[in-house]
Amino acid sequence: MKNSITRRRSGHILALVILMGFFNACSDHDDPKPELSPADYIGLSENLTMPEVFSLSPNPKGYERVATYYAVGVQKYKAQVKAGADPAQYEWVFVGPEADLYDASNAKIGIHYAGPTWKLTGPGHTIMGQAFSPAKTFSKDMKSIDWLLLDIKSGQEPTGTFQGVNYIFRIATTGGKAPATPPTDLGATAEVPYTAVYRFVKRVI
Repeated sequence: MKNSITRRRSGHILALVILMGFFNACSDHDDPKPELSPADYIGLSENLTMPEVFSLSPNPKGYERVATYYAVGVQKYKAQVKAGADPAQYEWVFVGPEADLYDASNAKIGIHYAGPTWKLTGPGHTIMGQAFSPAKTFSKDMKSIDWLLLDIKSGQEPTGTFQGVNYIFRIATTGGKAPATPPTDLGATAEVPYTAVYRFVKRVI
């Protein structure tokens, strides 16, 4: 008889635990915050105000946006000897990006890597950029890498989708800055997660 009562009590306790878990789960997830998609980030970037430094020279027929992509990846850094330091100290130096590119349909459509280079899936869709002198940059968030306006790399004609592009904008950046703590040896490397939106723009002829 005791065993029967014990089993019933155990069953009641188990049922109560399950029921409490159910209600807790409901209260925890009644109003979930959905993760944003690449398309969401691209859409949000359309509401951003461009800084004055990104103003393009007047063109009678204006400019046309060729493509907009969302990048998710890392900014790579390596250690180098800090000039003039005695005894030797080290500092981070930028190596290049490594990121996947997504379009407004959330499809992964290419990669972004050192150069800087943007390459879409399939042959013949490549573009390389280079900084203006002086560089056209804008700091929106001290914790994130700068926004950039880039020129097309001299001697490297854009191909495929990018044909005719004259300017590359990097905006809506998050993360990617070099670690605040300096490296402790010359062999140190760092890969810092980042995201950005890239716009590719051409002059209308």
